[in-house]
Amino acid sequence: MQFVFMGAGEIGLPSLRWMLDLTAHEVVGVYTQPDKKIGRKQVLTPPAVKVMAEEAGVPVFQPDTFRNNDAAIEELRGLDCDIAIVMAYGQILPRAVIEAPKKACINLHASLLPRHRGASPIQAAIRDGDSETGITLMHIVSKLDAGDMILKESTPIAAEDTGGILHDRLADIGPTLLEKALPALESDIIAAEAQDESLVTYSGKLERDHGKIDWSQSADTLERLIRAYNPWPGTYTTVDLGGEKRKLKIYPYVAVGPDSDEPPGTVIGSGQDLAVSCGDGSLILKGDLQLEGRKRMSAGDLLRGVEIPVGTILSAD
Repeated sequence: MQFVFMGAGEIGLPSLRWMLDLTAHEVVGVYTQPDKKIGRKQVLTPPAVKVMAEEAGVPVFQPDTFRNNDAAIEELRGLDCDIAIVMAYGQILPRAVIEAPKKACINLHASLLPRHRGASPIQAAIRDGDSETGITLMHIVSKLDAGDMILKESTPIAAEDTGGILHDRLADIGPTLLEKALPALESDIIAAEAQDESLVTYSGKLERDHGKIDWSQSADTLERLIRAYNPWPGTYTTVDLGGEKRKLKIYPYVAVGPDSDEPPGTVIGSGQDLAVSCGDGSLILKGDLQLEGRKRMSAGDLLRGVEIPVGTILSAD
């Protein structure tokens, strides 16, 4: 068979590597996003997917979009692929692209569908307190992540899992799922199960502002949020130091502490760690902190150099 791979995120790299290593099949093209300027110096940087494909001698295509792009669609059709495998591509595919492969256009989605359709399923699974998540191999349809499911592979969510840790574990599940599905992919009919629409949840695209800490939430909720949003979009609060409001980034790990009579966001302990009252319970910030204008460091080191006294009010402003 001839495969096309479509992906931009690093979560797809192990799956692409698996496809490139197949001896009885061929990857005839790889689609990814255009190169982007990254960092303070705005260096034009190719996606890691592109680098891997070029090292393997596979043609790479980087259309800005397939929408109203007849040339890109004809280019895809010209590859004459049997299967297109998509993972974290970052574009909604029009019907002409979905129908271009001879057998199927399928997607590796990082959740146990129909739960957590959308752009941020890994963070959502941790944030919402799910006990497990996984990868779903599914047919692509015009509706977001709504296609019939071919196979699933699950993994438990551990108490120490962050968004980054879970991302990497799910990335490694992709090739396992593809290997299990290979016999079905080679057949003319790929059996699949419809999703139960009554169980659908959505996880939208995350922006940096989603990482603002709302101290009126419970400590349990915020503990999960801080893990879920590491490394992206990160979590932060605002502290008033001498009349100047400064952003304070919060990194895992934090511990859930006892209830406090103080209003949410009040510093109730400031020593080796920083303890803050919440809507229910309190949080003990035991991991690294980064005060705006300073380097990231342990909570204890920061508090030895910056006074954040008990009674200080932290906010999301």
